[in-house]
Amino acid sequence: MTAAVIVAPADGRFVGDFAGCDFSFEITSEALPPFTGPGVGDIAPVERYIKAYGSDPDELVEAAAEPDAALFAARLDGRLAGYIALSKAWNGFAEVDDIAVDSNARRAGVARALMDRAVPWARERGLPGIRLETQSNNVAACRFYERYGFELAGYDRHLYSALTPGTGEIALYWYLRFA
Repeated sequence: MTAAVIVAPADGRFVGDFAGCDFSFEITSEALPPFTGPGVGDIAPVERYIKAYGSDPDELVEAAAEPDAALFAARLDGRLAGYIALSKAWNGFAEVDDIAVDSNARRAGVARALMDRAVPWARERGLPGIRLETQSNNVAACRFYERYGFELAGYDRHLYSALTPGTGEIALYWYLRFA
């Protein structure tokens, strides 16, 4: 029997518990253009490497204090297992500003539990759906968004080119539209 994932607004433990988590992830493949369907389509292997985003827990908490924003923490056996930061985007959709799952809590339903909390947050505000952006080399996340019901709605080949010259990463834009 697996433990339940508990998702609630981030509390005073969030910043302190954040340091004990590993939100890095392994890259072993990438989605290939053209991106013409509702999902990513073809996948190609790449040389394995580890990627990590430099999220700042203090900035996440500060941003969540803004109107039309939220930060939810997932806990598994009382330990921080992941988080999702949301806000109302300029286009009226809820936007996933950041979502991460601790490497020790992957495949335990944490991402689904976080998204299951994000959906009612957006619906309670009368928003038409949720949008988010990920990269073509985060295939595991792309597959999760596809399974959850998101549709790949656009991409940008140059978004990261000034940050990392020569990068092959392509920004992928996903939407979960409410009926």
